[in-house]
Amino acid sequence: MQYSRRLLLAGAVLALCTVTTSQAQQVTLRGVNTFQEGTAFAKPFEDFIKKVNADGKGIIQINYIGGPKAMPPFEIGNAVKTGVVDIVNSTGAFYTNLMPEAEALKLSTNTIQEQRKNGGWALLNRIHNERLNAWYLARTGDGVPFHLYVNKPVDRADLKGLTIRVTPIYRAFFAALGANTVQTPPGEVYTALERGVVDGYGWPIQGILDLGWHEKTKYRIDPGFYQVDVNILVNLDRWKKLTDAQREVLNKAAAWIEDRNKLNAEINAAERKKQAEVGIQTITLTGAELQKWTSSAQDVGWAYVKEIAPKHADELRRLLAP
Repeated sequence: MQYSRRLLLAGAVLALCTVTTSQAQQVTLRGVNTFQEGTAFAKPFEDFIKKVNADGKGIIQINYIGGPKAMPPFEIGNAVKTGVVDIVNSTGAFYTNLMPEAEALKLSTNTIQEQRKNGGWALLNRIHNERLNAWYLARTGDGVPFHLYVNKPVDRADLKGLTIRVTPIYRAFFAALGANTVQTPPGEVYTALERGVVDGYGWPIQGILDLGWHEKTKYRIDPGFYQVDVNILVNLDRWKKLTDAQREVLNKAAAWIEDRNKLNAEINAAERKKQAEVGIQTITLTGAELQKWTSSAQDVGWAYVKEIAPKHADELRRLLAP
């Protein structure tokens, strides 16, 4: 009887140790988004977090701290670099101060899946490792073009006399066309439009209505230019400490969210319809002005990459815009 009791007690202790060990193995990552919660470019990351937390129970979880109110967008690069946060969702425009090569991301003409096959992702990941102390986990936004939105009609590839709100993504392009550029976080755009501080802004086809900017916007200039890059990055030191099982959960969720880029064509069409319904008029450039608009965007963009990141510029262009 005493032997049986000791055996049961030993079994209970073993079971408790197993549970304790299992719980200790679960890792929780602190996650921050550069985009306002629930908006177009925040949603893929939020869906990614839900998938990780569902598939990674007992293995890995993400504690979603929030968006720009939790951390200003232009501080997020340094935050992931230093490990203040573990995983972030950010466009490259918000960390070009640390990684100038991020300027090339918006110039890509192929998909992230193609970049994973041709060596583009591997090169970008290595640069993220070296410059940002980060692992380049995933990219969303493929197939989503940027546009110029204005409150004064523009029928030529000429922005002289206009003050345009920019991020580093299209600052060089708009400046080359003669615009006076002003850089602000997204949270300040509505007020700048309302007060007439700016005549327009650059932004993708998606997300205008989420932010309320349509209330202060009269025109969208077509065609679009560049391609959205919104990147999920993990602090490299943290990544290296994860187990194979934990990294597998993140990698599977990354492949899943990247596959959903194929939905963007349908979303883009719906956004164009919504913009028209709320009164945003479309101005479409044609002929020589169209040619100047599209060629200037690429020529100016790659020339700027060559200027600020000469070491990798040519190889990036070969792999991202073949």
